Amino acid sequence: MRTLVTGATGVVGTEVVGRLRAEPDGARAAVTAVARRARDSAVTRWTIGAEPPPAPLGGHWDVIVHCAASTRWTLSRQEAEAANIAPLRSVLRLADRDTHVVHVSTAYVGGERSAQDLRGAEFEGYRNGYEWSKAVCERVARDEHAGPLTIVRPPLIMGRRDSGEISRFSGPYTILQALVSGTAAVIVGDPEGYAEISPVDEVADVVARAALGPPPDEPVVGVIAGGADSLRLASLIGIACRTLNEIREANGVAPIDQPPFVPTEAWNRFFLPLADAYLSPFQQQAVRLLAMFQSYTSMTSPFEPTHPVEDPGAVLETAVRHWAARRPRLALASPDPWTLLTR
Repeated sequence: MRTLVTGATGVVGTEVVGRLRAEPDGARAAVTAVARRARDSAVTRWTIGAEPPPAPLGGHWDVIVHCAASTRWTLSRQEAEAANIAPLRSVLRLADRDTHVVHVSTAYVGGERSAQDLRGAEFEGYRNGYEWSKAVCERVARDEHAGPLTIVRPPLIMGRRDSGEISRFSGPYTILQALVSGTAAVIVGDPEGYAEISPVDEVADVVARAALGPPPDEPVVGVIAGGADSLRLASLIGIACRTLNEIREANGVAPIDQPPFVPTEAWNRFFLPLADAYLSPFQQQAVRLLAMFQSYTSMTSPFEPTHPVEDPGAVLETAVRHWAARRPRLALASPDPWTLLTR
């Protein structure tokens, strides 16, 4: 079986390639890993969507696992099209009607839409350019690929369940740094809102099983989530702060304070209008970045999982401990409380 994996050096792609190459020798030899940045000869370099595919990528593929994506929440519409939609179309041109395409999307394309656009009409009610482009990608995959299709939708991704290991600290790890540094002066959102996370190894397991299994007769969508058993925002912040403070105490460092919760409506109506006048440029940037977490950690209803995540609190604690071990200077830093600018 000849298998192509894109985004092979990313958070999900790294894990997927490892699983597929751990299969019996025949399957292992047939896995071709592709990434924009090839770290060694085991990965083929291809800037997907910006240049033609390298010659070795020609011919029939039994399976294409498309993990490559830019997950930046600050993407403009044009950037999102170039970073995610155009690359998918390039990858689909390598597929034929007998190729099983396994497309890694995000659970949030099927979640709650904003009653009013968070970024104007630019993203049609989706939270940001990443989420909007992933929704478009699902439509493109359905409309432009004539063969078997599996779509896998993970939520926010943390480290492995057993060790917390992950190839790159991004996404929800921004919250950890914000808590320790003092950048998160408040937590915006509903303390009882649902906050979905999944360990990266379980995401990779779902993707790898799809790639190795029989191609579906009709498009299949898999949703990885805790569902009704997912964390609530108050629990997520509480576990993160408690774990960080246990680590800080063990190292003789003063604890951090858990920031207070502020309802989203109050934040948007009363705080943000004052930001330009009273916050420094750095603080304003932090405000915009942290505001993007609001709707991800305060959903009023959980996802309906096809692949349930059990005990997400344990996943979070393990991920925090691994992050702190790899980033000790950050984890043990002294918070720098916000102060108002004097104009």
